Formats: sequence, structure tokens, C-alpha cells
Amino acid sequence: MKNKSIGIITFPINKNGVIPLTNLVEIVTKLCPKTYLITGKEGYTKFQNDQRLNVFNITHTDAHNIAIRTYKYILIQIQISRIIIASKDDVSKWIFFIGGSSLIIPLLTAKIMGKKTYLLLAGSEKKGADIAYSFLSFPLKLLVGTGYSVTDNIIVYSKSLIESWNLVKYQNKILIAHEHFLDFNFFKTTTPLNNRPPLIGFIGTLSEVKGIQNFTKALPRIIRESHDLNVLICGNGPLREEIEQFLQNEGLLGHVNLPGWISHDDLPKYLNQLQLLILPSYSEGLPNVILEAMACGTPVLATPVGAIPDIIIDGKTGFIMESNAPECIAENIKRALNSRDLEKIVVNEKKLLETFTFEMTVNKWKRVLELDHVESKFKKFDA
Repeated sequence: MKNKSIGIITFPINKNGVIPLTNLVEIVTKLCPKTYLITGKEGYTKFQNDQRLNVFNITHTDAHNIAIRTYKYILIQIQISRIIIASKDDVSKWIFFIGGSSLIIPLLTAKIMGKKTYLLLAGSEKKGADIAYSFLSFPLKLLVGTGYSVTDNIIVYSKSLIESWNLVKYQNKILIAHEHFLDFNFFKTTTPLNNRPPLIGFIGTLSEVKGIQNFTKALPRIIRESHDLNVLICGNGPLREEIEQFLQNEGLLGHVNLPGWISHDDLPKYLNQLQLLILPSYSEGLPNVILEAMACGTPVLATPVGAIPDIIIDGKTGFIMESNAPECIAENIKRALNSRDLEKIVVNEKKLLETFTFEMTVNKWKRVLELDHVESKFKKFDA
């Protein structure tokens, strides 16, 4: 066991998946010097030259035709399964991460090979299927449910997600852990909240599941009431052109900056400009950007989805809106910006983040992966 590797598997990922994957890689390589990584697209680009890893590139192109799409989906699962078989003498545990729940053939392959499997859920893939793939919702949810049944363990960020993600029937195999940690020398307050311009913002993928359309529809009302208020919308995605067209039709492009995708290195600079970060998502796990904003002293307004209510307590560590309807977003932005407790919220945010250190996160994963033989330099932490 001491000489065995741990493997991480993701579906080919885009830019928004790089940071969560990077965090998980940092944790696992700290615990297991021999680590395998099967990924594609931006994930492979990020780690292809990382000497700590045995990295395998998987390729996939999407298709509109359902038959071709299904065929390609089977092909990529065969690609992954072949790597699992080739690595049978080296890897004892496989962590299936982003997109992993529906990789049934690789999951079964790992099980047949006698390997322990973990599904780390970054979000509710069943809810995501309902929102983003309505016409394929049923088969996708069937695949995900099969993945939940096949795997040895399911890892979620919070106990509260067991019920909200309809995982009660699997609770005997559920473990609690997250891959989130922060570099507090990087994510920190450089501009105090009261010195920032009247600027609010959204940072994330411009997709339906993130609620960006509703946020955009709330802007005419917000800006009509606060003429000096400006808006920052950072990110790319399938809805970018639609959002720009809406803003142009409403005559709001002069109030809204759309810089596109911003690098992680530039993120603290943007977060230190905002008076409020808004996340109007339909579904989430635990967004990194919430923690990063808090570390930069930026209050967050979000919908109560995923593990967000474990982090944001309304009026104490941020703001919660009842729904992401445009009128609700507008009212809650006004409520948050007019709050007399903003400075107190910033202090409370920083205190909450004390548990999101690399050391504490590594020790949690050490126990989750049953690596008791690993000698940790870190002080033990019980969540």
C-alpha cells in the first residue's frame, strides 16, 4: 500500500475546472508522491509537464447528433478504461472528479480490477442535467445514479448536501471533504471596502446554470436607481453574445465592463475593486470564488444552493437571496449595498476562512483516503 499510487480522473475540462482540479492535485501529491492523472483539454494543458504526476491526455469532441454524441461518449470511456487497466499494478485508489459520475465503464473497470473508487462531487450533476441538458436529462441522470451506486464512496463538501442533492439512499458510503484551500498571501485585502468605487460584479462561466441571464435582466432596474453604479461581468461562456446584445439593447454597455475570461493571477485585483460579488446560481457545490472574495474583503450575495448556506449566513458572513429571479436579485443588491453591517461582515468572513488552510484540508483528505501510514507534518484537524 505504501508504494501504491492514487489516481485522479476527470472528463476533459475547460478553464473553469482548472482551479478545483489544481487544488485536488496539490492535496493528493502531498499525500502520495506517485500520483496518476487522467484528464483532457485545459486539465492536460495545465499538468502535462508536472514532474510529480503521470499524466494521460484524453480527447473528446462534442456533437449535436445524439447517436454520434453517444458513440463518442463511449469511446472516451474506453480510452480511460484502457489507462486504468494499464496502471493496474501501480494505482490502488481512483478519485473520479469533474464529470466523473457518468463515467460508468471506467468506474466498473476500476472495480473489476479490485481498486477502491471515490466520486468527488463538485456539484449536483443531476440538477445540472435538468438545467443545461433538458432533452437529455433522463439518460444523464440515469448514468449519474448508476455511478453513485457503483462507486465505493461518494465525497461531498457538506453534510447538508446529502439531503439537498437527494443522496440519502447512499448515505452509508458518503464521506465529507472538500478540495478548497486558500493562499492568504495571494488572496488578501489590498483595498479596504470603504475605499472602493461603486462597483458590483459577477465572476464565473456565462452559462444558464450560473444564473447570469437573470443577473443581466436585473441590471436595468439596479442602474436606473443608482446612476453612479457600475458592473463587472468576468468570464466567457455560451451566453456571452446574448448578454452583450441585451446590454446593448438596454443602453447599459456604458455601465458594464465585460473583460472576458480573467486569469487566476489577476483575480485578487478584480475582487479588490468590488463592493459586492453576486452569484445567482441555480446549482453549485462550493464555488472557489466565494472564498476568494471573502479573503479579499469582498461581501458576497448568493442563492442558497449547494454548500453555500454553510458558508454564507445572511447578514453575518454575507447575503442570501431567496431566489435568482431578476427582481429578487435587484432588491437584494440594494439591501446588501445599503447594509450598515458591511464592515462587520468583512471581519466575520476572515474569521470563517481560518479553517480553509492547506494544512487542514490535507489532513482531512488523509483520513478520507485512509492514508494513516502517511506521516503528516500538519496538526490534526477534525471538521
